[in-house]
Order: sequence, then C-alpha cells, then structure tokens
Amino acid sequence: MPPTARRPLPAALLPALLAVLAAALLAGCGRSGSPPAKGPRPGDLPVYRVDTGFTLPSSPTWTRAHRRGRLVVGVKDDQPYLGEKDPATGAYSGFDIEIAKMTAASLGFPAGRLTYQAIASANRETALANGQIDMYVGTYTINALRKRQVGFAGPYYMAGQGLLVRADENGIHGPGDLDGRKVCSAAGSSSIQRIEADYPAARPVTYDTYSVCVDNLLTYQVDAVTTDDSILLGYAAKAPEEMKLVGRPFSKEPYGIGLAKSDTALRLALDDAIVAHQKNGDWKRAYDVTLGLSGVPAPAPPPVDRYQGSG
Repeated sequence: MPPTARRPLPAALLPALLAVLAAALLAGCGRSGSPPAKGPRPGDLPVYRVDTGFTLPSSPTWTRAHRRGRLVVGVKDDQPYLGEKDPATGAYSGFDIEIAKMTAASLGFPAGRLTYQAIASANRETALANGQIDMYVGTYTINALRKRQVGFAGPYYMAGQGLLVRADENGIHGPGDLDGRKVCSAAGSSSIQRIEADYPAARPVTYDTYSVCVDNLLTYQVDAVTTDDSILLGYAAKAPEEMKLVGRPFSKEPYGIGLAKSDTALRLALDDAIVAHQKNGDWKRAYDVTLGLSGVPAPAPPPVDRYQGSG
C-alpha cells in the first residue's frame, strides 16, 4: 500500500503486527536445521581449503591458538547476513562469518576448530588486548584512532553510510531527498549525527536498535533507515520484496579484521589470506550467498593495506 493510501493502524493491532514482522525478519531462527528465510542452504556455502602445513611461530596469537587447538573469533550476533546467531541451533552465519572461516582456513584452522564469541562494539579493543579473543570480524571500521589500540588486517570490505527504504518508495534516491522525511537510526550513532549535520531538513528518529527502525519502516512510521550499507543489505536480504537500498554510499567505512596491535606477523598473514581468497573467487562466492541475497551485486573488494609498523 503506497503512503498516500495508508490509514492509521488501530493501536490495538500494532503490537500483533510488529510481532509478525519481527518473526518474518528473524525467520530461520526457528526449527533446528532449517535455513534462514531466503538464505543459503548449507550446501550453498563455499568450502575453503585448509592449509594444513601452515605455521607462524613468530605470532604469539597464532601460537596460543595452535596449542589450544582452536581459534577464538569475536563476532556480531545480531546483524542479518553479516554476523547472526540462530538462537535455536547456536549456529552463526553471514558474510563476516565467511570471512572468518576463509582466513582461518589459510591459518590452518578448519571451520570445526573455530569458536565464535559475540563481543559488543564497545568491548572489542579490550577483548583483543586481554587475549579474550584471537581476532575480531564484525563490521569493524578501520580508522586512525582504533589503530592506536589494535592491529587491522584488510580492509576486506568497503562499506559506507546508506539508505534503506520500502520497495514501493520512489521519492528517495539519496540523502538529498530527505527534506521533511523521517530518517531512523540507532541513538548516538555516527550515522544519525551525519544526517543531523549535513541534512538538517530531514527529520531524525532514533531507537536503541536498528531492528526497531526496520519495524517502523515497514509500518510506514518512518521513511528511511540509515547506517552502514552492509548492515542495511542484510535487512534487505531478509525481505527483498519489501525493502531496498537506494543511492550511493555517502561515507567510507573500511572493514578490517582486528587483532592484537603488536602481532604484526599475524596481521600480515591475514592480509595474505584476504588477497588470496579475493583472487580465487572465495570472497565473491561468500558475498553472493550472504549479502548478495539483497539483490545488490558484489562490489570490487578494496585493496588491502599492508601498512608498516604497529599502526
């Protein structure tokens, strides 16, 4: 139903409708073994060749992981088609999870020897510094401030702030079309701050989570949702008939693999792994069965920055 034809929803019906929408967005978190709605079946996921002869004794992180027999990877667990945990099975899936699996394979760790640990964004640097995790793969933007605290391999993906709208929206093609429109994002996020600073005629709306913004988008309470386009692609992949991304990204957010700042040997080995999996097609195959389900084709991966020193 286009916005011009909508009628206000009865207040008594709204909670039930939101519950149905939430269930649709989180489909696949149901029966054990069932794939996410419109998501890849296990047989569709790439299989990454494990380098069984790999060794990196100059890396203290790799050496500890090798001795324990497992690589501990910090991830997100609530970002559709990036890093998401199925509460019924405990399985993790998404593009970031595939990046973790392919690079770990190059380090000699098969998928069965990875342990995923959900770490909130605010706790990433601490978790790496105290050895709680060996590396972090979860929409982790590389920037100069963070490089003072941790090392970064990559980038493996170039994200940028984007706009998610309903599939029937024809009046928004980019941030310049937001005058008078309600734009939703997470409270305190850099995304909503950019909208407020650069597009003051827009009408910002904030909530604690992006999922609430998406619910409000689908019920015509807001006109657009904004954050990193990779996160928005995940939501669009959940319901491609109902939502779409519009316009070009209007910021640059290079995603990297975070690790201990002093472990240069591991950082360079991960850089090598990222390049190798880009060249052999693994990177694109991983994108196609995760974020690619949004209908947006795989972009060219960004060049890896093998920076010198410790940051």
